[in-house]
Amino acid sequence: MSLENTVEIIPFSTDLKEHIKILNLEWLKKYFKVEPKDEIVLSNPQSEIIDKGGMIFYAKYNNQIIGTVSLIKIDDFTFELSKMAVTNTIQGLGIGKKIMEHCLAVAKKEGIYKLILYSNRSLLSAIHLYEKYGFVEIALEDGVYERADIKMERIIR
Repeated sequence: MSLENTVEIIPFSTDLKEHIKILNLEWLKKYFKVEPKDEIVLSNPQSEIIDKGGMIFYAKYNNQIIGTVSLIKIDDFTFELSKMAVTNTIQGLGIGKKIMEHCLAVAKKEGIYKLILYSNRSLLSAIHLYEKYGFVEIALEDGVYERADIKMERIIR
């Protein structure tokens, strides 16, 4: 049995709120820097994501939270796939794939028309994952994240 098959995707709960911050700070500090917008959202996931109509999910393995992702509501039809992180110790084992498939299934079920995301071209494995799941590059507006040099979208069918 593979790690991927024994990972459970669970929804946000207040007792798990610190994990979105812990996991995201781990990769932000490794590759970039923590921007003010990150600090606000990661420190207040309930008010900044959940209370605004968004969703947060966690990947759980052996009673440990090992990954996270958020669907941040932009409008009634568009959500930003954001704050996706898998702990450094188990990257490359299919956890991101499982998280992505869960998000796409939720988007379809909830009638979300479009998912967008912001990333950086230096994150080759992340870009490859997004492309594998049908995300395509679109024009990037200024001022969203300093680290973002690519914006992608996927229409949900």
